[in-house]
Amino acid sequence: MALLVHLKTIRDLRGKGDRIAKVTFRGLSLYTHVLENCEDEARFDETFRWPIASRVDENEMLEVQVFNYSKVFTNRVIGTFKMVLQKVAEEGQLEVTDTLIDDNNTAIRASVTIYIKYTTMDGTVGVWSDGEFLDIPGDPEGTFQFETDSLLSGHSQGSGVSQGRSLHGIPTFRKAGKGVFSAMKLGKTKSSKDDHKKDEPAILDMEDLNRKAMRLGGVGGLDPDCISLASVTAVTTNVSNKRSKPDIKMEPSSGRPVDYQISITVVEARQLVGLNMDPVVCVEIGDDKKYTSMKESTNCPYYNEYFVFDFHVPPDVMFDKILKLSVIHSKNLLRSGTLVGTFKLDVGTVYSQPEHQFYHKWATLSDPDDITAGCKGYIKCDIAVVGKGDNIKTPHKANETDEDDIEGNLLLPEGVPLERQWARFYVKIYRAEGLPKMNTSIMANVKKAFIGENRDLVDPYVQVLFAGQRGKTSVQKSSYEPIWNEQVVFTEMFPPLCKRMKVQIRDSDKVNDVAIGTHFIDLRKIANDGDKGFLPTMGPAWVNMYGSTRQYTLMDEHQDLNEGLGEGVSFRARLLISVAVEILDTTSTEIVSSTEVQVEPVSNISESVTGKIEEFFLFGSFLEATMIDRKIGDKPISFEVTIGNYGNQIDGVSKPSAAKKKKKEGGGGESDEEESELIQQNSSEDEADDDGDLVSVSSSPPMKPVITDRNYFHLPYFEKKPCIYIKSWWQDQRRRLYNSNIMDKIADKLEEGLNDVQEIIKTETAYPERRLRGVLEELSTGCNRFVTLANKDQNQAGRTKLDKERLKSCMREMESMGQQAKLIRSQVKRNTVRDKLKMVQNFLHRLRFLADEPQHSIPDVFVWMMSSNKRIAYARIPSKDILYSIVDEETGKDCGKVKAVFLRLPGKKGFGPAGWTVQAKMEMYLWLGLNKQRKDFLSGMPNGFEENKAPRTGSCLQSLPPISLVYNMKQVFQLRAHMYQARSLFAADSSGLSDPFARVFFSTHSQVTEVLSETLCPTWDQLLVFDDVELFGEAGELRDDPPIIVVEVYDQDTVGKAEFIGRTFAKPITKMCDEHYGPPRFPPQLEYYQIYRGNSTAGDLLAAFELLQIGQGGRAELPAINGPTDSDRGPILPVPMGIRPVLSRYRIEVLFWGLRDLKRVNLAQVDRPRVDIECAGRGVQSALIVNFKKNPNFSTLVKWFEVDLPENELLHPPLNIRVVDCRAFGRYTLVGSHAVTSLRRFIYSPPDKTQNNWASAGDVIVNMGANPSVRKMDTVVKLDASSDAVIKVDVNEEEKEEKKKKKKKKKGEVEEDDETDERMLDWWSKYFASIETLMEILRAQEAALAEAEEREEQEIAAEGADIKPDDLPVKGSKGKEKSRDKSRNKDKKKSHHAGEGTEKRPSKPKVNELLVYNKELEAEYDNFEDWLHTFNLYRGKAGDDDEAALDDDRIVGRFKGSMCMYKLPLSEEITREAGFDPNMGMFQSIPHNDPINVLVRVFVVRATDLHPADVNGKADPYVVIKLGKSELKDKENYISKQLNPVFGKAFDMEATFPMESMLSVSVYDWDLVGTDDLIGETKIDLENRYYSKHRATCGIANNYSVHGYNMWRDPMKPSQILAKLCKEGKLDGPHYGPGGRVKVANRIFMGATEIEDETGLKKQTDEHLALTVLKHWEEIPRVGCKLIPEHVETRPLFHPEKPGIEQGRIEMWVDMFPMDMPAPGPAIDISPRKPKKYELRVVIWNTDEVILEDDDYFTGEKSSDIFVRGWLKGQQEDKQDTDVHYHSLTGEGNFNWRFVFPFDYLMAEEKIVISKKESMFSWDETEYKIPARLTLQVWDADHFSADDFLGAIELDLNRFPRGAKTAKQCSLGMVQNEAELPCISIFKQKRVKGWWPFVARDENDEMELTGKVEAELHLMSAEEAEKSPVGLGRNEPDPLEKPNRPDTSLMWFVNPLKSIRYFIWHNYRWLILKALGLLLLLLLLGLFLYSFPGYLVKKMLGA
Repeated sequence: MALLVHLKTIRDLRGKGDRIAKVTFRGLSLYTHVLENCEDEARFDETFRWPIASRVDENEMLEVQVFNYSKVFTNRVIGTFKMVLQKVAEEGQLEVTDTLIDDNNTAIRASVTIYIKYTTMDGTVGVWSDGEFLDIPGDPEGTFQFETDSLLSGHSQGSGVSQGRSLHGIPTFRKAGKGVFSAMKLGKTKSSKDDHKKDEPAILDMEDLNRKAMRLGGVGGLDPDCISLASVTAVTTNVSNKRSKPDIKMEPSSGRPVDYQISITVVEARQLVGLNMDPVVCVEIGDDKKYTSMKESTNCPYYNEYFVFDFHVPPDVMFDKILKLSVIHSKNLLRSGTLVGTFKLDVGTVYSQPEHQFYHKWATLSDPDDITAGCKGYIKCDIAVVGKGDNIKTPHKANETDEDDIEGNLLLPEGVPLERQWARFYVKIYRAEGLPKMNTSIMANVKKAFIGENRDLVDPYVQVLFAGQRGKTSVQKSSYEPIWNEQVVFTEMFPPLCKRMKVQIRDSDKVNDVAIGTHFIDLRKIANDGDKGFLPTMGPAWVNMYGSTRQYTLMDEHQDLNEGLGEGVSFRARLLISVAVEILDTTSTEIVSSTEVQVEPVSNISESVTGKIEEFFLFGSFLEATMIDRKIGDKPISFEVTIGNYGNQIDGVSKPSAAKKKKKEGGGGESDEEESELIQQNSSEDEADDDGDLVSVSSSPPMKPVITDRNYFHLPYFEKKPCIYIKSWWQDQRRRLYNSNIMDKIADKLEEGLNDVQEIIKTETAYPERRLRGVLEELSTGCNRFVTLANKDQNQAGRTKLDKERLKSCMREMESMGQQAKLIRSQVKRNTVRDKLKMVQNFLHRLRFLADEPQHSIPDVFVWMMSSNKRIAYARIPSKDILYSIVDEETGKDCGKVKAVFLRLPGKKGFGPAGWTVQAKMEMYLWLGLNKQRKDFLSGMPNGFEENKAPRTGSCLQSLPPISLVYNMKQVFQLRAHMYQARSLFAADSSGLSDPFARVFFSTHSQVTEVLSETLCPTWDQLLVFDDVELFGEAGELRDDPPIIVVEVYDQDTVGKAEFIGRTFAKPITKMCDEHYGPPRFPPQLEYYQIYRGNSTAGDLLAAFELLQIGQGGRAELPAINGPTDSDRGPILPVPMGIRPVLSRYRIEVLFWGLRDLKRVNLAQVDRPRVDIECAGRGVQSALIVNFKKNPNFSTLVKWFEVDLPENELLHPPLNIRVVDCRAFGRYTLVGSHAVTSLRRFIYSPPDKTQNNWASAGDVIVNMGANPSVRKMDTVVKLDASSDAVIKVDVNEEEKEEKKKKKKKKKGEVEEDDETDERMLDWWSKYFASIETLMEILRAQEAALAEAEEREEQEIAAEGADIKPDDLPVKGSKGKEKSRDKSRNKDKKKSHHAGEGTEKRPSKPKVNELLVYNKELEAEYDNFEDWLHTFNLYRGKAGDDDEAALDDDRIVGRFKGSMCMYKLPLSEEITREAGFDPNMGMFQSIPHNDPINVLVRVFVVRATDLHPADVNGKADPYVVIKLGKSELKDKENYISKQLNPVFGKAFDMEATFPMESMLSVSVYDWDLVGTDDLIGETKIDLENRYYSKHRATCGIANNYSVHGYNMWRDPMKPSQILAKLCKEGKLDGPHYGPGGRVKVANRIFMGATEIEDETGLKKQTDEHLALTVLKHWEEIPRVGCKLIPEHVETRPLFHPEKPGIEQGRIEMWVDMFPMDMPAPGPAIDISPRKPKKYELRVVIWNTDEVILEDDDYFTGEKSSDIFVRGWLKGQQEDKQDTDVHYHSLTGEGNFNWRFVFPFDYLMAEEKIVISKKESMFSWDETEYKIPARLTLQVWDADHFSADDFLGAIELDLNRFPRGAKTAKQCSLGMVQNEAELPCISIFKQKRVKGWWPFVARDENDEMELTGKVEAELHLMSAEEAEKSPVGLGRNEPDPLEKPNRPDTSLMWFVNPLKSIRYFIWHNYRWLILKALGLLLLLLLLGLFLYSFPGYLVKKMLGA
């Protein structure tokens, strides 16, 4: 063996110098000689040879390095070239030309050309030998292999070694390329004939597999549990070498509108920031807004308001809508209010939550205008998104327990950190290319004439939408190649709760802007949230946009496509963008605090950033075009292929007016048609480059279609197949596509394997676990292969940050997935297959997610069918699917393959029926690759052709691609289609049936089966023979690769065209003329093929197809068709013997019980119906019902018929039930029909002998524990009949929970003393206790699930990576751990709070419980079809919606009955049994169906989450109950404005079964005017319940008591019930023994034997014992089944107009009592509890340290005029104020003031009940329930302006912190650390006194202490309050003394002197005295001066 490398030449070197090259393989380097003074080319022409001992592995590398040679210094590397030798190892030789890369891993211009040859000793080329398969004798087709093919093995033919010759002496053995991976054939070498062993795609039966397994076991001595299985699948997955798998689903599903309902409950808000606010919550989805009511003056408003939004939009639009919750402060009619904060997320985030909902979670509010502010408060809400058919399980709403732990219940999806930060999202928009025209050219021509310049007809700008905000770039006027260089900056929380960013190029227009193209960026795909993850980043990369066709029309019918709805049908443009995210540090000062969108310029980026531009070559060939719709069949048709704008001849060219680019660089979207035309004309001049001027041929020549049959035409492409080829230039980003191809193939292979496993499980064939092991093995090899391959060329130019990060994270993911797969493989056992299957399905989703590459490179390829230059229909082929690579796994799955492509109508035309009809079916071959790899482009074409080139002069013809291929090899075949039957077809006629026939298409031929009328399960049993089918190509290839067969099923209509039902594909099994027609491949077996109608399934087809070659001897040599002898069917050939199933005799017994609810037929009522049962051509008719109104039951119960059915259960035909109405004169009309598709559940299996003689097994003691109330649950042992065990059975199921509950006491929730009294307990105590239990159980289940999952994940990760489980990077475990710790802490906290340690407290009394089901009873007990089954009868056309949920309106009635089927003859023992009634057959001991009178008692407890029916978003519900003709309306007791009404009512009705058996309970909305509206209804079939063995008439209570709230309801005592059950089941017993024992059959039960009556006397009784047996009835052998306990069921309410969407739920139960038995007692009272009246007296004694608000006018001194305000129910209703303590200087205030608050309180729910009119216009009062919270506020009184709010405290009366003893000890901590402090409840303590802090928030949002209040709270019941009344304030009676206030507090204008004395004298007396003295002096001086002159004169004059 040797490897030879011939190094030819290295081109495009820079500079001049001495060169030398080094070639390295397996660590051995060989050097060339030195080439001196060579310039740009170094021609080495040297050959190196490595002799090798072991085979070349596909992962090995060859490396070539080129140096600049220097004698003195070390040689300098110019560049390196590395390649993987996979292709070489396969093919043996390869010529490669590729670029070199430098040290920095970037490509340089130089390229190297080498030729490699690899020889093995025996002269053949390598076979893969990584999975060493054992040769199994006698198993030629290799369904089994010892461990499976690796992803690469199994290149069946063409890989070399002939069978039998082996490498290293291991017998190798390969199967035909089955998996998608091996489906790529690379070599052209054909192998020897004996390789033609085809894997038989039959469904193997059990014995077969067992035999093979045994053989395997024999060979390897293996335990069958560790064998892996290779693929065993149906034909469509059998992908062979040259054809790829067609896609069955035709219709694009994304664009079709669906119904959605979003329901939001806003419960309350907390910690809102701001003072004394009046908050309103606004809920906004898209453009719809709804508001809650306004709550006044509170920072923690309680709303509990429910809003519903209904939408009818496509899913993508729905999930992108933004849901925004905002709190607005003081909004009213006149002003819009100020925004406090908002929270937003997209609807998709909610929908992706478990159960599609967030329940009772807290949304964090933030201020969009100030991102530095932090959290602005929290809103507690429920959000649920319901699509059609989703049912949402609402967690039970009983008493809303503490979800006050806000941090632990934030409204965030799992995995999102609790503290989200602000971040900037930068979307940089650089430039666009290839835009279409968006204007008519008329205007342009006019402009041109005037201005003389030609303008581009588009004015583009880019708009980015993200998280409800939009940003726009500038408009670039008139440019097909606009350059923006701008960035749009969004500021949003990170991680954002909005998943997608929408980038849209729009055309700016004066009238309206339209979208040119849209691209969505999914943030999850461009980021990774793991530990080694990365922030969202993308690009700079080109994104391709697709949309409508490029012709400009004023009204574009496909405009939606440009908006991003639906699949684009044409390339629109490509846009260069990048995305980056930066987390903001909100503490820094220079940050812009607003979240407005900003648009800023950015610098240009160079061309090379996005990758080196390479020339790509696309080649295609049309092998056949058939099934062309007849509407377009009359004109010539051509096909056009485009990639980007290249090849688009009609509307591709929108040239930039300045032709800036030369063609070669010309990148992006230009296909420069004009230039190419020039080139075409003078083509002979410059032939320098071998194909530089290759002209693209992008469409096939027009051709007139030829008729195939009535519906379809075909094009006559017989031996001449037209070809197309296009050259285009794109950035070379193939690596992205390669990586996603590798992952896609692993995923395809995995998916196919999983389908196999499911198929094996479904058909119950042997060993699904082996196949699953095989699948996992393939997966782990595939993952490891990815890791080796993906790491290769990281050197490419244009690798973005995202490329590098994605590669890292994909490698990490794939590696761990490979390890997990290995680990899971080792854990797969028979019993764990299903669970493991689920886990592996998660791998599949993960792989698909990873494979989707967010950064585009080469645009998709479109194939258009053109007729007279119009585009008719298209197919879109992702470019990655046809991309070529040297490495096999990287090649696209359809590259160099023949693919069946179905063309469909574009856009909305493709929805619905138009989308299901095929416009054309093409067999196409496509190849896309670099132009320099072009020589391989024909390698995958079926052989036997000659190339036909375009006639051209010139030298280099050899390099031109052909314009057509001419096949000179032609094979003639006969196709036999064995059409046996179809089942579960779509109902296409109004009768609810169809008249189906099938049309089979093969190549250009078609034939039809006969039409069978009126059936959904036609058995055609017909052989269609297609003679002389000509196929072109080499015989051997056609054998392995026959074209596919298309089968379409139609419904024949008498008038008009046949209607399409569905379509399926099949592959025939081929026999060449030199092969023997015999086992194992022939005759073929019948198989099921799934029929699709659009995207939904429309039935199954059972058929087989064989393709037989006609040799020289003509048809005479073909195997004869040996049909059954009866030839009464004329020309129709039946399916021949070897293929039709083997039949045996069965008897089918039918139980006819009755018909129900038959609707009218053609307006006439059904009066005399009869049921016809038919199966496989035989049948039986029921007796006639003489008068349907009087008695709809049948008189004869059981009839039977015998029929020949296939041995194989899977091939059993369906059984048809049809109901006809017998009218006068022998006319029959079909009422409705039902097809039972699978009879399996009705197959009778005789009782097991061991099970039957249980009597001999000895007695089994079931030990009940002596004292039922003391129960220690040990273990329950599962009984089987022969065991001799003593079993402890729990008496009270819920007692454990009770114990738990006692431990988990809520904070301060001491049981009330008055509740412990037995007389105080009522039914509601029982109900609430049960709901607690239900919640506990649910929580425990969730925790257990989470824990199990986590454990499993950890195990996998640990074993897979060999690391210690503690340092695991398990995804999601962190979040879980956190929340779990939280809940632990919470529980700890709770137990701390509960006063001083819970243990001392007296334990809660045991309340008897019932069972609350959070679903319908039917769901729990299998619809009560234990012996009586209900079959819905259908009539009318099936709806074409995707959901079958709509079939409800087709139901015309119900047939009740059953079937039993068994093989004849039956064993004697059964019929010999005592009391066997031969008339009843297998239906022994069923009751008779005579009419029976029953008392029906319906208890309606309450309804939850009703859909609002009134404008105000509420409803006024009441209950209506209908049964037969009687109806009870409870209209006068409607409950005003309530969506969660508590009804608490019992209704009694009498009914006669069977006439009145359907009970309907509906909830209506009461309206003052107009009719009442239905909110929703639920229907219950009482008859099935009544007759069920589960005894659903009256639930069995947990304990038997004769008085009190838990009184026994059933008129029959437990002992009577037990006796009756024993008699009916022919059981021995019950025998009551001494010492509290009872024996039934061979089981002994124990229990208590005493009972207390009302007087408290104890009596002996057997009832407890009997009840114990009843509660464990399912343990009784043979007849045991679970009896229904006392219960409340929760039923969803539905509205007929909104099928499938819940409108609320109702909790209720039904009791039924036969009238011929003793009457039951009065119904138990479940009327709602009345609230208890209380009075709360609050005395405000003093305040202290209240902050001082006012400044004095004169003195500037701080003071406050304090008063305290308080309320309990709401500020409006009952606020009370103290008097004012004026002018407090120290913050001290004295009041001695009493508030009195009377209120009504519900103890159980801890809510205050208030009734008030909602507004002045309300008709009646509405009842509200609000939490019991006392609010106290301190205010500063102002005379002339509004009073100032200073602080507040809210005390939850059930749990509030104990007041401090003195003012000093009172601190802010009492509010902030409320959770840690001991709490008290006023309802327990009755009287509390202490100091509490007043708090408010300052500017920075911090809590601050604004005062302290000394208060006393005293709670009294209304009666006590009446006995000792008190006055308000300081009034009589029991007045409080006046407070001793300091004098300052008096007003200065009341007592001015006093206040002057205080204010002025105190402070300024010295100043005043000095001033007075000075004044006197001045006065003296003044007087002196005044009198001085006079006196002077007097003196002088001497007067």
